[in-house]
Parts: sequence; structure tokens; C-alpha cells
Amino acid sequence: LVDVAPDLSIVPQLATEWSWNDDSTVLTFKLREDATFHDGAAFNAEAVKANLERAMTLPDSLRKSELASVSGVEVIDEFTVAVTVSEPDATLLAQLSDRAGMMLAPAAFDDFANNPVCSGPYSFVERVQNDRIVLERYAEHWDADAYHFDQLVFLPIPDTTVRLANLQSGDIQLLERLAPSDIAAVEEDPNLEFLQAAGTGYVSLRFNVANGSRAGSPMGEDKRVRQAFQLAIDREVINQVVGFGTYAPAQQPFPPSSQFYSDQFPDTARDVEAARALLAEAGHERVAVELVYGNTTTTQQISELIQAMTAEAGFDVTLRPTEFAAMQQEMTSGNFQVSQIGWSGRIDPDGNIHQFVACDGSLNDGKYCNEEVDRLLNEARGTTDIAARVELYTQAQAILQDELPQINLHYQPRAFGVSSKLEGFTAHPDGMIRLKGVSLAD
Repeated sequence: LVDVAPDLSIVPQLATEWSWNDDSTVLTFKLREDATFHDGAAFNAEAVKANLERAMTLPDSLRKSELASVSGVEVIDEFTVAVTVSEPDATLLAQLSDRAGMMLAPAAFDDFANNPVCSGPYSFVERVQNDRIVLERYAEHWDADAYHFDQLVFLPIPDTTVRLANLQSGDIQLLERLAPSDIAAVEEDPNLEFLQAAGTGYVSLRFNVANGSRAGSPMGEDKRVRQAFQLAIDREVINQVVGFGTYAPAQQPFPPSSQFYSDQFPDTARDVEAARALLAEAGHERVAVELVYGNTTTTQQISELIQAMTAEAGFDVTLRPTEFAAMQQEMTSGNFQVSQIGWSGRIDPDGNIHQFVACDGSLNDGKYCNEEVDRLLNEARGTTDIAARVELYTQAQAILQDELPQINLHYQPRAFGVSSKLEGFTAHPDGMIRLKGVSLAD
């Protein structure tokens, strides 16, 4: 519905304008009148209503907690839709600039996993699992003239060396999530260019504390064990060894550039003796734990470092590399003890914390639940006063830093390697690839 500019401001997309009523309980959107879905159906207020209600009610929807404040969606006329919230929600517009605001063709809801039909400048052609996703330019898109590629091919290449070789040979023209170890090679190649934006997201370890039988372990049952695990990790080592200085340590979900970042939570220093003492206090000399991670080179390097560092403190870590989509399903079902996973980040702080730790959070795979944390985070959603929100998030973090349902490791830089022939591409803080106005020189 709306988009995020490089400066993190919210800009029009399918919605051309929007406004709140006087008591901030109704958000009204004016919609484009020249947009269609890839099946030719018109994009209109009815479609917006159908999409938002689907996201709010679908049993396995990951957007539920993002839209928890929405109490109703009303079609005012063909191109005007009103979203009513049960109480003021300072986060809603930001949520609609991301997944919750992505519009799907209602007629394709039932078979979306196999045949996605959307409304963007490129339409779906095929997906070959673990091999490629192919899109083609949608000639009827309302802004089609601004998109210059007839076809897009997305290739998942887990090995960073192979990815770089493909970029250097010209087989691919854009490489996202460039490995820090490859930045120098890109910068030194006259045919390539390195682009980077400070990211809004982070990488964390998430713990299964209450999601099924695999939560029944010392790590899931005792916060002291999780605290010991954190004390055994040196974030700066991860930054230097894997990140080559680009993986800034993250103790909290808000980056230092955010006005919601708190000086009350400095990075935890590694202290092996203190970690061992906590384990002993919890009644353990050694603790066995399995760490699952997406099978890429950098995630493997981080996992191996964590395995080695925590071993000195009394943890026997078994590593389980898994294809990323499969790992997400495993986490949802509770088949994990600890997972390493990244989050792309949101421009509103709520999007970096609420759905991961709220009792009904749609991405709370470990099923952590603390009623006081819920109260604080929900209150922060309901006020636009920045100072009040900062204080509420700080109070919530004080609890979370003690109970540790997740350990944040590092902030995610948005690093791209691109062909020097690729013109007009800009790296965005949210990491999404936007190709409006981008072209490939002869």
C-alpha cells in the first residue's frame, strides 16, 4: 500500500494518500485508480479489505500480530478504504509498508503458494525449489515504463565463493547480502561496484522456551542457562572474524541510529568464568544443545564460532544446517532448541520486537510469554509520544535482557555487489530490491 524511501520516510505506492481522523482511530487510504493484479482483475478497496482481513484471520498468518489493533476494514467507495483500530496504533502505517501491506489477487488466495498473483511490476513465471525463481515484466502495471527488464531470475547460491564468482563472470548482475570477506574483491574489480546501506535489522539467537517437547531442556527451562550462553559469546569476535568489521554487535533490537536505542543495555562482555558459575548455580556442569541455522557460508561461520566459544563455558553445541524455508517451518512447529536467524528490520521499533516476544506474537516461535512485557509493548503501540515510547521499550527490554528469550548478535548491513553496467540501483536500509528506474547498460 505504501513504500519506504531510502531515508526511511513513507511514500505512496498503491495508496496515493492517507490520513487519520481526529482521535487516531481510523486510517483512510485513497487508492490508485489505474492498478490491476496480474490476473487482470482491478485493484480496488474491496481487494484491500480482502487482503487485510485474510492477514488478520488466516490460521497460520504471520501478520496477525502486526495487525492486532485493526478492528475493521470498511470500503468507502471503489478507491477509498478505511481501516479502524480498537485503539490508537502508532505502528500501523509502517506495518503496511512491508509484508502486511503487500496486496495479493483475492481470486488467487487459495493457491497462492503454487501460483502467486500479485500487483507489482513483475509477475510470477516459475519456481524451481532450491534452484531459481523467474519473474517477467507485467506490461499492464501502472508504472510499467519505469521498469526496464523483461525477465528477472533470482538464484539461491548459499556458497559465498560461488556467488562472487558468478558476479565476477557476469552470470549475475546483482548480488545481495555480499559476504564481508568479499567486499575487498568487489571494490578492487573495475567491472563491479560495492553498495551498502545501514540496515534496520539484526541477527539473533532465538530460544525455544515453551513450544512443545523440545523446549524441555535446561536452555529452554532456565534463564540462567541462557544467560550463561550469552556470557560465553564474544560479539566483537563475530564482527571481526565473520563480518570483517561490518557486523556491529547488537545487544538490543534497535540499532544505535534509532531514537529508541537505549544506553542502559551495553553489549555484554564475554566472561567464561561467570558463565560457568551460572551453569553451576543452575545445577549443570555441561549442557547439550542443538543450534539450527540457514545453510549459508556466513551463518555457518557464525554458528561454528558460537560452538567453539560456548564449549569453553560448558556447552556442547550440535550444529544443524537447514535450508532456510524448511528451518522456518521447523521453528513454527517447535522442532528446535536454539536457532540463528536474521530479521530484515522495520522503520518503526515495534516491528523489531513485538511479534517475537509478545505472547500472541506471530513470529514468537519459542512461545515466550510475559504479561508485563505484553502490557508495555502494547502501550507503546498506542502512543505517538516518542519519549513515552522510549521509556516503555526500555522497561520491556529490562525484562527481556534478564529472561533472554532471544540473544541479539549483530546488526545487519545491507551490502550489495553489482555490475558496473547496472545503472540506477540504490541500496535501501530494509534490504528489499527495488528496480524502478534501474537499467543495464550495453
